[in-house]
Amino acid sequence: MQVVQFRRPVGQRKGRQVDPAALQRVRALLEGQSLRRDLLIEHLHRIQDAEGCLPAPMLAALATLMRLSQAEVFEVASFYHHFDVVGDGAARPPALTVRVCDSLSCRLAGAEALVAGLAARFGRDVRVQRVPCIGRCAEAPAAVVGRRPVAPADVESVAAAVAHGDRDCPLPGAQAYAAYRAAGGYAQLARVLQGSRDRESVLGELESSGLRGLGGAGFPIARKWRIVAAQPAPRLMVVNADEGEPGTFKDRHYLERAPHRMLEGMLIAASVAGCDACYIYLRDEYAGVRALLERELDALRRDPPVTGHPLPPMHLRRGAGAYICGEESALIESIEGRRGMPRLRPPYVAEVGLFGRPTLAHNVETLHWVPEILERGADWFASHGRRGRRGLRSFSVSGRVREPGVKLAPAGISARELVDEYCGGMLPGHELYAYLPGGASGGILPAALADEPLDFDTLQPHGAFIGSAAVIVLSQHDSAVDAARNLVSFFADESCGQCTPCRVGTAKALREIASTGWNVALLRELSTTMMDASICGLGQAAPNPVLSVLRHFAHELEAGSGGKR
Repeated sequence: MQVVQFRRPVGQRKGRQVDPAALQRVRALLEGQSLRRDLLIEHLHRIQDAEGCLPAPMLAALATLMRLSQAEVFEVASFYHHFDVVGDGAARPPALTVRVCDSLSCRLAGAEALVAGLAARFGRDVRVQRVPCIGRCAEAPAAVVGRRPVAPADVESVAAAVAHGDRDCPLPGAQAYAAYRAAGGYAQLARVLQGSRDRESVLGELESSGLRGLGGAGFPIARKWRIVAAQPAPRLMVVNADEGEPGTFKDRHYLERAPHRMLEGMLIAASVAGCDACYIYLRDEYAGVRALLERELDALRRDPPVTGHPLPPMHLRRGAGAYICGEESALIESIEGRRGMPRLRPPYVAEVGLFGRPTLAHNVETLHWVPEILERGADWFASHGRRGRRGLRSFSVSGRVREPGVKLAPAGISARELVDEYCGGMLPGHELYAYLPGGASGGILPAALADEPLDFDTLQPHGAFIGSAAVIVLSQHDSAVDAARNLVSFFADESCGQCTPCRVGTAKALREIASTGWNVALLRELSTTMMDASICGLGQAAPNPVLSVLRHFAHELEAGSGGKR
């Protein structure tokens, strides 16, 4: 009888063996790059960009080079929407992908017909994908050919972009470093670094201005800086440029025009709070902005604006298509090269954040205002406002208005005033029926509440909030029920899956609202569970569209129309 011994050759690791050709290819792609753990996602992008996908043998090779388990590399790669993991023997995706946004603003503008038209137009050489919001809601419907945005898009304009062959996003015509300096840029940073304006003076000015975090939470920024500065060094700073909320595009608007306003605000914040390094996390959909920031950061590093005061290290990190990474702790996990899954709190990121260090986290627009407030004074900023509110707000407006876009308006303005005074009114043949004050998360309000002030802490009694100030306007030709279905579908797709209330709750809610007859008692119970037990804001806010319909648009359900008004 022959005895067979199943033993690995000496030195051979368990599991998948690394293909020498794949190893050589990955080494070539990563030549000169650090193999630190936190750069895993950056390296996955390099492979995806070069290969058009992530073949399993190359993932195994990457794991070997980075001294990580293959399971760890696979779970990160498979978590993000913009990575295409291809298993052994599986066909690679087509060389070209056309992404079509099907979030609410684009759906209102005809995204459904666009997807159908493109699917019929292209063969197997072009992959047509439905994707969540790509940050071009004012130009709906929006599509991306490779990395090149086409907005507004129709079948012919997308086909022309496909035939053109240029897959890269054009570089935005932003104010460059030299022009910003020539116009007085970085003067406020110089005052801070040279001591002509001390830390308490800066904090006092920001406190007097009333500037709050403009990414959604609305936390007073001076208080946040004080909290972080009081923590033990080293401290770090993170800029959240991952605006993935459907309807939101204000950060892209400012970065494409004046990136150094944000960068100066970032460096002032880092100096005042005592942060040793800055990390900018930019959503992957903004390819043009990424190229722009790479160029301008290089210019800033080569010629620091304040002689004798070296700049802190500034790192630009690329997202990979995950809405959840807009949540600050999930964003930090992603910067560390992990799946973007929110952390349990406490501790808060101000205490234990990036790489376990106290971390100051801000969004783009918040930092954009810092240099101007220090230059013009707190009274200038606070002098704007209506109905007792102070300051300015950047509203991303889309939907059934004549002139969508980013609108800089006084805090406390109402939705009706915003539409009439800043957006040229409603489209011909359309009347204001409903609006979303804060994107997908902020709820849906009827026209009867369109005179309420759009500001922090004012809409909660109506089951809504302003969030990132993404205002999507609906008309009498639209349905709140249909809008709720679109939004809940988005949340179900974007749930990270970490906690059961969100993972199961979003899927169950979507099934329950798909029919014309809603089980109201079940939906209320489900919503309460999700809001009370979900780890992060995604699961806590996901029921808002459903609850808004039950509270303000029950007549649509009573009509038994299934959302067809």
